[in-house]
Amino acid sequence: MNLIKLNEYIAEKEDVCRRNDAIAPELYNAYGVKKGLRDENGNGVRAGLTNISKIVSSKMVDGQKTPCDGELWYRGYRVEKLIGDLGPEEAGFEKVAYLLLMGELPDAQQLRGFKKLIGGCRTLPTNFTRDVIMKAPSYDIMNSMTRSVLTLASYDKRANDASVGNSLRQCIQLISEFPLLAVYGYHAYNYYEKQDSMIIHRPSAKLSTAENLLMMLRPDKSYTKTEAKVLDTALILHMEHGGGNNSTFTTRVVTSSGSDTYSTIAAAMSSLKGPKHGGANIKVMEMMDDIRAHVSDTADRDELAAYLTKIINKEAFDRKGLVYGMGHAVYSLSDPRERVFRRYVETLAAEKGREKDLQLYQNVEELAPKLIAQLRHIYKGVSPNVDFYSGFVYDMLGIPQELYTAIFAVARIVGWSAHRIEELVCMDKIIRPAYISVMAEKT
Repeated sequence: MNLIKLNEYIAEKEDVCRRNDAIAPELYNAYGVKKGLRDENGNGVRAGLTNISKIVSSKMVDGQKTPCDGELWYRGYRVEKLIGDLGPEEAGFEKVAYLLLMGELPDAQQLRGFKKLIGGCRTLPTNFTRDVIMKAPSYDIMNSMTRSVLTLASYDKRANDASVGNSLRQCIQLISEFPLLAVYGYHAYNYYEKQDSMIIHRPSAKLSTAENLLMMLRPDKSYTKTEAKVLDTALILHMEHGGGNNSTFTTRVVTSSGSDTYSTIAAAMSSLKGPKHGGANIKVMEMMDDIRAHVSDTADRDELAAYLTKIINKEAFDRKGLVYGMGHAVYSLSDPRERVFRRYVETLAAEKGREKDLQLYQNVEELAPKLIAQLRHIYKGVSPNVDFYSGFVYDMLGIPQELYTAIFAVARIVGWSAHRIEELVCMDKIIRPAYISVMAEKT
């Protein structure tokens, strides 16, 4: 069957699939099934236990569940404290990665050893860049990385050994290699598809993960201390976010089946690349560009509020009624990652001369929650999430949009790895939720 006939067949059958696959919304309530594993109040169905991280969005006050400023804990430590305890120019990615993987903060000697180990593993098999990454470049860097992850299994003689020790070894290697897979994947696409220059810088074992990302991405290898610090902070804040986010839950589901590390991480990558999960910061950037195009003076709060009202009323931008970067599935009053990140955003904007753009973000941050509450009658609290500013930061760092979700993956693989190890240690059952059939019998 040729492509034309196939497309004609699909055009005919798509409506058939839609008709026969549709399930009446009222049946979900009738059977007590929570769509998206969330109840009507947004609370997630409890699917497991974890020691790795904790998210707090409410507390009991006088016997009542009351929203509170959001908290994010890594292995018993508030993420604000972990970042705050670092020196002004100190990179913390490796230190926090050790904490999440091993369950305890490293002492000075352990940290030196771990950094040396990460630096030594920051390499790819001989000719891998040429034969795998450059062979089939793609504008979708997440697809490129996922293909590379699966191909790396071919170079591992113990690829299918799912023991805890071997899985930990594989995870550390992948954490080290992810920056290369991301940046080299982009450069291959930039050269072959965008007809631009080819740049392949070798990583340095002496540099941090954030420094290596900036160095490998830029033609002149240069970066400022502020740039490296801001990117390092972004990586720490995106590193882990509980077991219930889609890609981490995917990690645990695939791990529970007994599958290998490479297949597990590839599945998590496939989840993260979805625009409802890892691509939110790109939508924020697109929305801000749209606002600049339709608001003559973005400093005019009345004009800006009028256009935000159109967005919320589905009359502007993508007409979905969403102010991207506002609100979160768990947090209500505030996202702790956004609170921490905001300070670094302001520092970087001053260094880059982007104060006008920063003012636009700050105005939207102030106006949007009030307008959403007023127009949508949502009074539980809507606040900016970490994605609200992350795209702006990446733009100021000169990171192309094709790499935004890939940078997320460079950070989140640490959390995925920690959850894979915990699943291997604690669980002996495959994760297999129940579905209720509402099929009509036709016999």
